[in-house]
Amino acid sequence: MLITTSGDPIASIVNSTYPNLLGDMHNMDYFQNRAILAPKNLIVEKVNEYVLDLLPGEERIYLSYDTPVTSKTGTNVVDDVHTPEFLNTIVASGLPNHKLRLKVGVPVMLLRNIDQSLGLCNGTRLIIIRMGRFVLEGQVISDSNIGDKVFITRLSLIPSDIRIPFKFQRRQFPIAVSFAMTINKSQGQSLKHVGVYLPSPVFSHGQLYVALSRGTSRDGLKILVTNDDGEETDVTSNVVYREVFRNIS
Repeated sequence: MLITTSGDPIASIVNSTYPNLLGDMHNMDYFQNRAILAPKNLIVEKVNEYVLDLLPGEERIYLSYDTPVTSKTGTNVVDDVHTPEFLNTIVASGLPNHKLRLKVGVPVMLLRNIDQSLGLCNGTRLIIIRMGRFVLEGQVISDSNIGDKVFITRLSLIPSDIRIPFKFQRRQFPIAVSFAMTINKSQGQSLKHVGVYLPSPVFSHGQLYVALSRGTSRDGLKILVTNDDGEETDVTSNVVYREVFRNIS
């Protein structure tokens, strides 16, 4: 299941998981059954940026509108600390990035529940088929509504990450490019072709198991593990919190 790298590990995992990418990029089934999984958002973004650069076609960049959420007693107070420029730099789990790069044919994942009756839930994957200024049109490629065409608008979102010590609001399309996704975000997915990219070990209990069990067959699972120097290896840590077993009789 281990693959080798030719000096560029991102290129290696992309070529393994998405062979003949340019020839199949308009085939919905192709993206429906494939994904690269990695432990951290930073790694995922590097992989997604790499694949986006490979694709032909017009690129559009959508920037968010970020504002601080002030208390009722301070509505007339100017916030000189949490400026829009500072808020733009914040990256949080479940929150779309300030800068969103898209092209027609790119797979994306919803980051919020939009309309459960239409199957538009957190984790639903879609293909972008048209890009407007205020609306995106996508085609569902996961869950029970595969093939449905839907429209996505911007939403005003407040991050729930408790590590952010203040409240702010980001108005942006609630999606993320999903050639690659975090292992945590892949829970519940079943895919025929899974590339697990581990330039750093998993960092929480059970994550390695989740990653390795997303594939529907052994043949469809490929793993690339590298060390701190970017050299391939066949060893990684399986993080298990032994405390969870203390009360099991």
